[in-house]
Order: sequence, then structure tokens, then C-alpha cells
Amino acid sequence: MELTFPSGTALGVFVPMVVALVAVPGPNMLLILSRGIGQGRRAAFASAVGVELGTMVHVLGTVVGISALIATSALAFNVVKYAGAAYLVYLGVRTLLAKAEAPAGAPAAATEPLRVRTLLRQGALVNVLNPKVALFFLALLPQYVNPSRGSVASQTLVLGLVFFAIALAMDLVYAAASVGVGAFLARSARFARAQKYITGCTYLVLGVSAAFAEPAGHRAN
Repeated sequence: MELTFPSGTALGVFVPMVVALVAVPGPNMLLILSRGIGQGRRAAFASAVGVELGTMVHVLGTVVGISALIATSALAFNVVKYAGAAYLVYLGVRTLLAKAEAPAGAPAAATEPLRVRTLLRQGALVNVLNPKVALFFLALLPQYVNPSRGSVASQTLVLGLVFFAIALAMDLVYAAASVGVGAFLARSARFARAQKYITGCTYLVLGVSAAFAEPAGHRAN
């Protein structure tokens, strides 16, 4: 498929909007920061890449019309919504039940170190199972597409790739920052004990909040 690019004006408005949306804290940012603080550089960067692999699922879904189904079908929306909420609750319970061992001077670890493949999968699932992200792509990407310029699907794909590139860059910045924060906080034994409870409870709150998400608003938090 030959790529058809949106107008420069559309991209000029779309790019800062994406930056603002990605900067809003949500499940994706929380996952990256908590992995970095709890498990270090490898976990943070793997989680960031995993999250954005999930973004590509939404991009491709938008191109082929899956997001439209989610927005127009109450059943489809609820399936995605409750699956996402259940997964966040699962992460919260798993974090709370995990044994935390943080030797003095070592990075705080709320859970046992995870393999890169597991970190990638969890990051992708947190993003894929967030219905707000799918609704964002459905609600906003088409507004920057001009059918008179050529293929709508191609323009949508280009916008999705722009979103992916910006979000990945910002997530990697969050990952790098989380490592520094984790190294600083590792000196605190109190934080080492409390970190898993803070992270676990936050996941639970996000899971409950996601369960009550509504189609209105269409924000990709």
C-alpha cells in the first residue's frame, strides 16, 4: 500500500496533541515507572517497548475498523473494558502478594525479576486492554484525515505511526527517569517495604476505575 500523508497543517496540530495526551499519567506510564523503580533499567525499557507494541495493535485495529466496532457496540466495548480492568486488578493483587526482598544498597524490587518476554507481554496487554486508547484512535485520528488527499486507511496508518514514534520516545524518557528515581529511593528501607503496596494499590484503583469507563471523553489515558 502506497503511503498517503496527511497535510502539514494536520500534522502540525496532531503532533503537540499527541505529546500532551502521552504526558497525562495513566496505566501505561504507571507500569513503566513502577517497573523501573522496582526492577531497574532493563525492566523499565522492556515495559516501555511492550506498551508501544500494544499501541501498534490499536493502530492496525483502527486501520481495519476494529476500533469502530468497539465504539458502536456496547457488548464489544464492555468486553474490552472489563478485560482491561480485570488485568489491572490481577497485576495489583499479584504485586501485593509478592515477596519483596530489598537488600541495603540494592535497587528496590517489588516482585521477582521478570524475563524480557514477560515484561513485553505485560506492557502490551496493559495498553491493548485499555478501551480508552482504542476510543482515542477512533475519535481523533479520523479528524486529521482528508479523503481528498487519497487513501483514508493510508493516512490513518501514517498518523498512527507518528503517534507510535512520539509515545515510544516519551515512554523511553519515563523509563530512563524511573531508573534514576529507583536508584535514589533504593537507599530508603522504608520505601523498599512500602513500594509494592503503593504500586499494587494503584493498580487496583486503576482497575476499578477502568471498569467504570464510559465511551464519552475518548481520552487515551
